[in-house]
Amino acid sequence: MPHPGWDSFSFDGIGTAWQISTPAPLAPAVRTRLLQAVEEYDVSYSRFRPDSRIAELARAAGTVTLPDHAERLGSVFRTLHRLSGGSMTPLVGGSLEQLGYGADYALVPRGPARPAPPWEDVLHWEGSTVGCSEPVVLDVGAAGKGQLVDLLAETLRADGIAHYLVDGSGDMIHAGPSPLRVGLEHPYDPAQAIGVVELGDRALCASASNRRAWGDGLHHVLDATTGRPVDTVVATWTMAASTLEADALATALFLVEPRLLEEEFEFDWLRVFSDGRAHCSQGFEGALFT
Repeated sequence: MPHPGWDSFSFDGIGTAWQISTPAPLAPAVRTRLLQAVEEYDVSYSRFRPDSRIAELARAAGTVTLPDHAERLGSVFRTLHRLSGGSMTPLVGGSLEQLGYGADYALVPRGPARPAPPWEDVLHWEGSTVGCSEPVVLDVGAAGKGQLVDLLAETLRADGIAHYLVDGSGDMIHAGPSPLRVGLEHPYDPAQAIGVVELGDRALCASASNRRAWGDGLHHVLDATTGRPVDTVVATWTMAASTLEADALATALFLVEPRLLEEEFEFDWLRVFSDGRAHCSQGFEGALFT
């Protein structure tokens, strides 16, 4: 969503639509650096392109070197893997492909749901070095887009741009003199909102089972220990200082009780369940419509 009254730079990247809003138009050189950052991220982490760095690990056991920011990404995944008892893991890519969500976008299951392999058995992620003892399909989608939002915000700040809204199809970070009013998309009707939040100098991310859904009961949020889609929680929203953490926690809320996540992360949250119930943290700065 564009920031009202600000100039907007729109483009596509990592398979989704982006809008970057700033008080004044971005210089061509800044736009080029933003697009380069998106391309670098995609060629590092995409499981949908054969020339990406992590695609090498899907073809054969071995080791790849990723950009320096992979250390932070790996740390967040490792923590949430521990808190979720293995339900959330970057090794879920093979389980998604088993259900039809692969690089060919067949969207037809290859067979029964398949759990992801245990992290400790096959994956070594130390800093920016990632290795595997057997071919694995990594998927960092539960946190990667959020991290890219942060990286684009860093690019803007490096060019002296202090006020901005970086919006990666609903995963966003805001910095500005006044809060931005953001609607919370209805999990069953994208044309409607179930509430609003005031976003000011924070990140906001959402995850919902209606996004990237195909077939009967098939969607992208899986319990990696079973390989099956989660069917109890249908939508989550999180607000945090970084979009990386907000994005990762929005997925984690499908799998982990909020009280456990709050022991290690500072964030606010809202969860909507399949039976219509909604729960939120005490500090969630939003209002739900009745």
